[in-house]
Amino acid sequence: MVALEEEYERVANPVTVASLLDTLVESGGASLCLEDDSGRPEPVVLMEQHSGETLVLDLSSVDHLLGRLQKGAAFYLVGEAQGKMLRTPLLSLTETRRAGGRFLCCSDYPAYLEVLQRREAFRAELRIGMPVAGKVSVPGQEAIHGELRDLSQRGCQLELPMTASGMLTTAEGPLDIAFEFPDGTHFEIQALARHQRPDSERNLLRVGFYFSSCSADQERQVWYFVCEIERESARYSKENQEGRQPSPLFASPAGRTGAGEHVGRRDVKRYATPMARRLVKIAAFLDGQMLALQQGSDIDSRQLSLYADRLMDLHEEDREALLFACRCLSPEPLLVRHGIAVAVHLLDLVGAGMPRDARKAVVASGLVHDLGKALVPQVLFKADHFEATHREALSEHVPLVLERLDSCQWLSSNIASAVIGGINERMDGSGYPEGVTGASLNELAKASAIVDVMEAQRRDRSDRPAKTTQQIYRHLLTHSHQFDQHWIKRYVGHFKALPVGALVRFSSEQLAWVLRIDEQGNPTEVQLTASASPPMRDNMGKIISGNVVEKLGRPVSEVAVST
Repeated sequence: MVALEEEYERVANPVTVASLLDTLVESGGASLCLEDDSGRPEPVVLMEQHSGETLVLDLSSVDHLLGRLQKGAAFYLVGEAQGKMLRTPLLSLTETRRAGGRFLCCSDYPAYLEVLQRREAFRAELRIGMPVAGKVSVPGQEAIHGELRDLSQRGCQLELPMTASGMLTTAEGPLDIAFEFPDGTHFEIQALARHQRPDSERNLLRVGFYFSSCSADQERQVWYFVCEIERESARYSKENQEGRQPSPLFASPAGRTGAGEHVGRRDVKRYATPMARRLVKIAAFLDGQMLALQQGSDIDSRQLSLYADRLMDLHEEDREALLFACRCLSPEPLLVRHGIAVAVHLLDLVGAGMPRDARKAVVASGLVHDLGKALVPQVLFKADHFEATHREALSEHVPLVLERLDSCQWLSSNIASAVIGGINERMDGSGYPEGVTGASLNELAKASAIVDVMEAQRRDRSDRPAKTTQQIYRHLLTHSHQFDQHWIKRYVGHFKALPVGALVRFSSEQLAWVLRIDEQGNPTEVQLTASASPPMRDNMGKIISGNVVEKLGRPVSEVAVST
């Protein structure tokens, strides 16, 4: 629906204008409409407002419009604040700059705002006991299930698993949203993701969606749903509960259940081992940090300390169970599972004999070392050919994440610089971001580079399939100009030829995951599996302990699995 001009009220009081714009800044959500583009809204982020002077916008999500905007195309902003719809007068850009992989732009400051309070801005919130299942999907990807938290004529908010952030970041164009009410009523609509807020304690992502196109029939249905949600919600209020009839939408037919136990949350029961399930909160923290970084925040110092300590405790409790758990995180985003795997393997390789504070700094640096990749243009990861310009842009992720660690006063800057700053450097100076040579690299940086390559090459990439341990060892040894031979030999000697987490085919034709090995590298405990796919609870078989060779035959080969 498009509001008529006379339905808007003009607000020119500077204090009120600033207050309403502050609400838009806090929500992180606004839309930009070009004057000559029929008012089609494009999601942007209002970063700051300097009263009476300028607005600061992050226009990274509308980089296809930057050319027109930089040439002086007029636009206006729309958004919701304090239950009202807001619209600025026509504005224009006054400055554009790149910062942290984002396009930060300054515009005129609005002399007034046009404010509208009508049903399109009314938001109906669902209370506990009012489950409405939600589903978000894009073609060619598995749908993500969650719960509806509120609904308005113009959009909705869903609680989704943290893993949804990856799909939302890379999605091009509108997403398909579906709701299902307890009575079985099903509704589908297309929407654009407007803002994301992580809730690491509950392993949730709250995502606001804007309905990108509504038919007249869909508008009528949405308004009916809004009214029925308010009707059902009123039954839960303390005043005048008696006599209120329940909404038919929330009357579950006999035998029908409401939202699932894990709707909107990671289904931890799917993870293959108890240790993997204990890693889920750490994964949720990293997932939330990626989103926080994209929204301009620093890395949370307190939570990074908490989860680094937790990972060290898990390592002290059962290092081999933790090493294998790193192979069981396939539902998590790539950067999350890579960060955990690097942190665990680097700790296991270099941590012996280190003071606890130093080990904690190694773990923390390993966990976050790649999160800066969430701040560089995501088109880099879709390029068919990786060229010099791509490499230069990608290298920005290192200083970007180091900048966001300034508030982590407990984290050793020397260790963070060695791990995060040195993990992509090479002995011959061909690495990034500084291109330093072996003579200038400290030992921790050299060790980190080995661990990083091992973990990266175990997984599929757009230009190559996953590799076995032996294939990666050969790669490292044949690139002695890039990798320190001393640390390669230490890695091989420490983790062995068939390390914990390897999938092995035995002479009996059985496939099994290596869970534990002896000092010579022989498997002493394995878990059978019928498929060469990432370990999950539903594809894991019997555990074989003791003399594995006697029971399964000799190991014949390792099988590469993208995990």
